[in-house]
Amino acid sequence: MADTTLCSKQTDIAVRDDVKDYYGKILTKTSDLKTNACVPCAKPVQDYIRKALDEVHPDVTAKYYGCGLVIPECVEGCRVLDLGCGSGRDCYVLSRLVGESGHVTGIDMTEEQLKVAQKYIDYHMQRFGYKKPNVDFIQGYIETLREAGLEEESYDIIISNCVVNLSPDKTSVLREAYRVLKDGGELYFSDVYSNARISESLRADKVLWGECLGGAMWWEDLIRLAEDVGFTVPRLVSANIISIGNEQLEKLLGDYTFASATYRLFKQPKGSEKKRCLVMYDGNILGSEEKFEFDAKYTFKVNEVMEVDGDVANILKSSRFADEFTFQPQPTSGAACGRRGGEPEVVPLDPFQLAQQFESISVSSSTGGCCGSQESCCK
Repeated sequence: MADTTLCSKQTDIAVRDDVKDYYGKILTKTSDLKTNACVPCAKPVQDYIRKALDEVHPDVTAKYYGCGLVIPECVEGCRVLDLGCGSGRDCYVLSRLVGESGHVTGIDMTEEQLKVAQKYIDYHMQRFGYKKPNVDFIQGYIETLREAGLEEESYDIIISNCVVNLSPDKTSVLREAYRVLKDGGELYFSDVYSNARISESLRADKVLWGECLGGAMWWEDLIRLAEDVGFTVPRLVSANIISIGNEQLEKLLGDYTFASATYRLFKQPKGSEKKRCLVMYDGNILGSEEKFEFDAKYTFKVNEVMEVDGDVANILKSSRFADEFTFQPQPTSGAACGRRGGEPEVVPLDPFQLAQQFESISVSSSTGGCCGSQESCCK
């Protein structure tokens, strides 16, 4: 057992070093990527986010390698952690949105990327009109946040953009994220997922790892892992099929298909009760004044009463969204809700099925991925 554990650790370190070299030395700009794993966003970007993106320095955007847009709603005054922040694009967008009373920390293992992020702190603070920085960057590993000095229950929100797939130890990533989140906190992240477990031979390919494909999780494994760690059932927000765009790698990958998907995972207080209830959205979230798209299942229209499952009811009551809703108890009559008996199990959505709904958006936006030029959907 000891020899197996040692071998596994050595393999993880080797993968981590390969990824660090790939993003620190081999890639110098987004056009150096060899596949289309950085796909366009599955949903249009709201105006207030576009404005914040416009304020990010071009040098920061030029070294962006994400696979979606991970800017959650209702962030003003929050403490946010970005896992694998790279050159800091998402950190600076969130720095703008959390305001001077909030704070954003970016952590990354790649020195070359962090130099870019740190170089433009003063630039962005002056542009935002802040008297002192509300953002900082730390060099470290997302699997060992404790070693980087990040304390338990110290963040309201954690984001990650196309980075978890690059880690050889995804269990540690999610456990550490859970540890540093406050009760009611959220892990809101976009990543690449496969339609089946990737074979060991493909996982050994350095280019596939660097291109976010070799280390991609089978989406069903994410569901199990998240619950094992203690998170709520992952709520799928959006998804988009990835077109590899590299004939040689497509042939190597065979029947595997990949999707970029954004999930919300919440850390609920111990002993939280999960009961269906009726909720009414008050319409006070920036950019969601008419409706709030919580995930692919629930869209809340302002001042409209809606029934939600026990998981979502518990999330809304214990998270930063609590003040944005009015809660009413579920009618005692089973007939009122169309069912009788206990709370039904929450069934996770298949991102590959959901992605089909966004294919038209993906095609119309195919001129550039989210990590591409600023003329893409993420600008």
